[in-house]
Amino acid sequence: MTLCQLFLQSEAAYACVSELGELGLVQFRDLNPDVNAFQRKFVNEVRRCDEMERKLRYLEKEIKRDGIPMLEIPGECPEAPQPREMIDLEATFEKLENELREVNQNAEALKRNYLELTELKHILRKTQVFFDEHEGGANTTESMTRALISDDPNKHMGHVQLGFRDKQESLEFLPCFVAGVILRERIPAFERMLWRACRGNVFLRQAEIDSPLEDPSSSDQVYKSVFIIFFQGDQLKTRVKKICEGFRATLYPCPEAPADRREMAMGVMTRIEDLNTVLGQTQDHRHRVLVAAAKNIKNWFVKVRKIKAIYHTLNLFNLDVTQKCLIAECWVPALDMETIQLALRRGTERSGSSVPPILNRMETAEEPPTYNRNNKFTSAFQHLIYAYGVATYREVNPAPYTIITFPFLFAVMFGDLGHGALIAIFGFWMCYKEKPLQAKKIDSEIWNIFFGGRYIILLMGLFSMYTGLIYNDIFSKSLNIFGSSWRSNYRNDTLADNKLLQLNPDSEDYLQYPYPFGIDPVWQLAESNKIIFMNAYKMKISIIIGVFHMLFGVCMSLWNHIYFKRRISIYVEFIPQIVFLTLLFFYMVLLMFIKWTSYGPTPGKLGSDDPDVIRTSAYCAPSILITFINMMLFKTDPNTRPQCDDVMYAGQMGLQKMFVVVALLCVPIMLFGKPYFIMREQKQQARSQPLGAGPEGAEGAQAENGAAAGAPAEAPHGAHSHEEISEVFIHQAIHTIEYVLGSVSHTASYLRLWALSLAHAQLAEVAWNMLLRKGLMSMGFQGGIFLYVVFAGWAAISVSILVLMEGLSAFLHTLRLHWVEFQSKFYAGEGYLFQPFSFEVILDSAGQAEE
Repeated sequence: MTLCQLFLQSEAAYACVSELGELGLVQFRDLNPDVNAFQRKFVNEVRRCDEMERKLRYLEKEIKRDGIPMLEIPGECPEAPQPREMIDLEATFEKLENELREVNQNAEALKRNYLELTELKHILRKTQVFFDEHEGGANTTESMTRALISDDPNKHMGHVQLGFRDKQESLEFLPCFVAGVILRERIPAFERMLWRACRGNVFLRQAEIDSPLEDPSSSDQVYKSVFIIFFQGDQLKTRVKKICEGFRATLYPCPEAPADRREMAMGVMTRIEDLNTVLGQTQDHRHRVLVAAAKNIKNWFVKVRKIKAIYHTLNLFNLDVTQKCLIAECWVPALDMETIQLALRRGTERSGSSVPPILNRMETAEEPPTYNRNNKFTSAFQHLIYAYGVATYREVNPAPYTIITFPFLFAVMFGDLGHGALIAIFGFWMCYKEKPLQAKKIDSEIWNIFFGGRYIILLMGLFSMYTGLIYNDIFSKSLNIFGSSWRSNYRNDTLADNKLLQLNPDSEDYLQYPYPFGIDPVWQLAESNKIIFMNAYKMKISIIIGVFHMLFGVCMSLWNHIYFKRRISIYVEFIPQIVFLTLLFFYMVLLMFIKWTSYGPTPGKLGSDDPDVIRTSAYCAPSILITFINMMLFKTDPNTRPQCDDVMYAGQMGLQKMFVVVALLCVPIMLFGKPYFIMREQKQQARSQPLGAGPEGAEGAQAENGAAAGAPAEAPHGAHSHEEISEVFIHQAIHTIEYVLGSVSHTASYLRLWALSLAHAQLAEVAWNMLLRKGLMSMGFQGGIFLYVVFAGWAAISVSILVLMEGLSAFLHTLRLHWVEFQSKFYAGEGYLFQPFSFEVILDSAGQAEE
């Protein structure tokens, strides 16, 4: 990365920045950090873009409300329009918005009018029914007591008469009535309020409108009821109208004479038919406007967002004294300088400017951003690293090694050929259908996580299939591909006593040649000692893998020290660290291999008195853990087996003591070495420093010389020449304690490889024995149905628990092993990410925000 200064003519600046946005390789710095966002040069253009975006969002909302499909952009995205095209775009959007708002207002007014006429139509119909019922009633008192307001809301209009002096008055003597429409859910409260406010001196009839009505303001379907209220006197009339107004009931005029009601109903029907015609024409016009806008709205969004991004970037620039030139500072990849120069020339030619842009490299002591080139395969692994921390500039990037180690460590914990195949098939399907799945733009966070890591999932599945073959484990069963290396040791007496199969390598049942690839399938049948054998094997494999993984991480730190020219760190950090880890934990790994090669089965010689046979038998094989603990404690256990040797090889005790002493001597070197050299360096600088020159001046000159020479900056990791020595001591003490204690805890942490592998295998075996095995053992026609049901349950458990939950668990443990146990050995992760000005990134983030 290099810091550059860019000089652009004002008339060419827009086109040049547009070309750089298409390229996506330049990160601009803000040269006006103290200037308010509203006081920058191009703030008016940014506001115009915001206004255009607002209008486009309004159009998009209306298009989505009508369910009109918006055409995707075919092929490449449109280029950023020229500044003069902004006026045309603004005029187009203004015209569309005004036209659409006017159509919406007219449609809303027509719908409101239509609603009023529809409600009036229902009122005229229902009130006619009310009056017809009254006129046909035999008993006026009975008709009057029907549908009265009740104190009990559960009794619908109970048998309570009006509160007049003469309880036998009929409806014919009620002088006044009002009719209207109210929301159906408000009817009970409305009735109760009328009863209490009017003291029972009203008569209410109501009927539900069967079909829902459309609310013109919200376009929601609402259910309403028609009501008619009879009362006497102006005082009650005022009170009833206020109650209707409070419950937002709409009152309509209703003639008393039947002929007048029929005449009004005919007029209402005629007006409704006319309104239907006008509404249909209005909706057709609105639909045509929205369909025309839907064809171009995606392109318009892209153009407006590109214009806005360009002017927002131009606001980061500085104006020179003549106000004719814009000055910018930017980080660019050194390898892409020529590509950026070509883009600037294209922008200048497009703008018609005769003055070419100038791109100058600048010397700076500032730490550049970190830029790692990625493709669709490596980006997922790189994001796993970035989740821990962005690499310090020019620091070793663990992502290329993680591509192999991450799925491998996952597979060690998830070793099953069947379950691994399910994961691999899912990952392969996402990779094979990559473009169609991307085009769907599925709005699901969980799906986007899976799809983003499709290549990780594919590799995890393939590696799990490999380790499943090593473990010879497929859905808790084994494959006998090459033929077992064991004879069956089931005897008649064994079957009679119902004993479990136990494999003994010292017996003649073992043919004395190993299974060609992986674990012998017969171990799946050895229920007596299968767990003991698999635990010992997987535990040792976990420690071996962990020690090599940590050694590789320490070796990676050497490349950092060499590149950053930290010669002191090589001598007092890297060498003591590698020696400490090798002499203790790598030696423990060597003991495992020595044990495997020095001790073994003695077929045909079981019970032999030959000392050589006994010394190399499994009976004399020592415990590696006890041996390592005794080594660290300088302790020797008494030999309780006289026929066995005390040591695994000649000179073991003396060599182990020397290893422990040398490893312990590495600790003070790591603790005091670096502070000592820094103190000495500070004293030498103080003697050689010219009289009157301060430490700041010397440090600045040193940094300037280093930057001018193009040497890698040492400041991010270890330029401690003017740091307080107490802080150096504290810093070094923390790192030394962390490394020494971490070597022990991290080695033990790799035992999770064994633990999760054991848990996965046992869960798979339980699922098989408890479900599918019973289904396969069932007989007859009913057994087929039972097997069908049991297989569905077994498959659901296998996918949901053994693949998804166990897979997620193994993934998280693998992530921890890389972040803590591996990357802590060399990876600081204290940098900041290179974020170039890129139209592609801006449009993607805008699309995700919309979703």
